[in-house]
This record gives sequence, C-alpha cells and structure tokens, in this order.
Amino acid sequence: MTRSFAVTWDYRCPFARNAHEHLVAALEAGADWDVTFVPFSLNQMHVDEGGTPVWDDPSQAANLLAAEVAIVVRDRHPDAFLTFHVAMFHARHDEGSDIREPDVLRAVLEASGVDADAVMAEVADGWPREQYRKEHTAAEEQHKVWGVPTFIAGDQAVFVRLMSRPQGDTELARTTIERTIDLVTGWDDLNEFKHTSIAR
Repeated sequence: MTRSFAVTWDYRCPFARNAHEHLVAALEAGADWDVTFVPFSLNQMHVDEGGTPVWDDPSQAANLLAAEVAIVVRDRHPDAFLTFHVAMFHARHDEGSDIREPDVLRAVLEASGVDADAVMAEVADGWPREQYRKEHTAAEEQHKVWGVPTFIAGDQAVFVRLMSRPQGDTELARTTIERTIDLVTGWDDLNEFKHTSIAR
C-alpha cells in the first residue's frame, strides 16, 4: 500500500540534504511512497516577533530564490524535480556554491534539463514566493514545524536528523525512510531520542 507523507526542506541544512538524498534515491528505485516536498524557510524562523516576514523584506530576496526556483521546478517540471532537488543540495554542500546567486541556480537548472530562462520568468511573476509563504505558514501553523527536515504523516510531525547519506545504496535509502516513518506514525509516545555523542 502506498505510504503518503510530507518532508520539509531548506537547502542550507546538511541534515535536510541527508534525508532528501535518501528520499530521492529510494523513490528513483521504485519506493511506493507519495511524498510531498514542502519548502520551509529557516530565515523566517529567525525573524524576531513583530519583525518583517522574509516574504515582505526586500533584503531577504536572495535567501528565498533557491526555494522559489525549486517550487517552479516541482510544480511546472515535475519529471525533473528529483534530479534538480538532489543537485541543489550537492551544489550547496558538496561544491560549496552560493545558491543565492542566479548564475549558480541557472547552472543547476540547465544541468537538470530545465530551461533556466523559463523558470526565472516564473519566479519573476511572483507566484512562487506566495506559494513558498503559503506552504511554510501551513507547516508552521498546522503542525508546529520549526526546522528541517520535518517528516509529516497524518497529524504527526517529527523533526529528524539522519546521519548517513545513501551513497548509491538504494536499499539503505528505503529502509532508512521506512524506519523513520514507522516511528513517526507508529510510536507517538517517543518524543525525543538523541545520542549524547556521535560515534564517528
């Protein structure tokens, strides 16, 4: 039976990279999941109470651009989204690229087989930012999300830090996500479980 769940992301977070690499590797290998990829702004979570939301602050535009581009790819070019999504994490964390720069985003788009001019034109229309605001706000208000990656299944939402990357191991990717979802949906009595040190 198909499992349905959502997972938040912000490309700046290395733990979001780990989780989403597992998600994408397993999905591309045929995992029977219906996954909703939810953009979430860590910048917005650091706005002081009463401060200007990032969506309305011109100085934050560059920080929003990568997710806005991703929203366009997700919604207008879904066949390319998984490739683009992983490539964005790779650009940020493995290559150390500044994903606030339009030229960097254009390069990732083109390498993912997406017309960069068309995507940037959609971003300029403004709807991706409104969609970003809508999805972030819904996650925050409906599920009390405060970070990435948060797995959301039914009425349960759990912030998760996965330490491994799949590195091409699709079975590891599948079992990692399955175990995570099993905990999210099957054992809501477990509220916090954190190792005091990392043995690696």
